[in-house]
Formats: sequence, structure tokens, C-alpha cells
Amino acid sequence: MSSEREYICPDCGCLLIHSNPLTLESMLDVHNQLCVVKRQKSMASQLATKASTISLSGTGTNYSKAEGPIDPEFKSKRQVVGTFQGIKVWGPIDPPGQLGIWGTQVTVDYDICIADGACIEACPVNVYEWLDTPGHPGSEKKTFMAREKDCIFCMACENVCPPQCVKIFQKGT
Repeated sequence: MSSEREYICPDCGCLLIHSNPLTLESMLDVHNQLCVVKRQKSMASQLATKASTISLSGTGTNYSKAEGPIDPEFKSKRQVVGTFQGIKVWGPIDPPGQLGIWGTQVTVDYDICIADGACIEACPVNVYEWLDTPGHPGSEKKTFMAREKDCIFCMACENVCPPQCVKIFQKGT
């Protein structure tokens, strides 16, 4: 005789019941991904802790010559310190001398970027545009991923970048 096990979601009150504990665990995993109340709470929490808007001006003199390639593991080694026009900025930053890594899927290490424009020319969907970065020792402008959400992950920009400051991450990575 099998006994039924149950789980009650503390967020929405949904009751999950099954006699097989592994099946119940799978049901719980699916519920945790789809629970509307849990997702709303998560989104509210993210908005409450939203990072500050980054300024490109400042008196920062913290700069040491950075060379490529961009660190593909930077997301696990750095913290998001703010946003600029909705684009995440990963620290450390100390404008104008040190600007960090910008973007989520389309990422550019602004301290390695030499602003040669190869990525802008290579992109078939016009993800990039120029952004003035006055006072940065590497270059006075950078390629800004203004239309990051339009990226088709063709990798053209990453492949043509001479200093290798661009890294493309597929969605979900």
C-alpha cells in the first residue's frame, strides 16, 4: 500500500500530491519554474535591488592597461555595479579611467576595447552604436550594445574583434 505525499506551495497555496516521491519532486521543480506568485515576488525583489545608473563622467584615475581576451568567466567573478540605458555594467569601475564590462548576452570589456569599429561593421542586425567615453585612456568612444536584444548570436562581432574584447553568450548562459 502506497502513501500519498503532498507539498503545499508557500507562495500560491497550490497543493501537489503524488505517491512516488521522485515524481512529486519533479512536479515541485516544474511548479517552482511556473508559479506565477513566485515569479512575481522574484521580479519585485529584482526591481527593489536594481543597480544604480552608471555615469561615464567622474574623477577616477584607476586604470591599468588591460589586454584581451575578455574573461569568459567574468559573470562568476564580477558583480553588476549598475546599468546604463538598461544595459548591465560589471565592475569594477572608476570612470573615466576604468569602465568595466558591459552587457549580458552581447558583452564588451570597455577597458580592452580600442574602438576600431570592426564589431559595428560586422554585425548584420546593427546591435552596436558608438558611445562617447571621454577621458578613457584606451579610446574616447566605445561600441555600445544599444540593441542587445536584437542579437542573432552569429558571433561575427566576437570573431572580428582584434583585441578580443567582445564575448557573446547564448540566452540562458
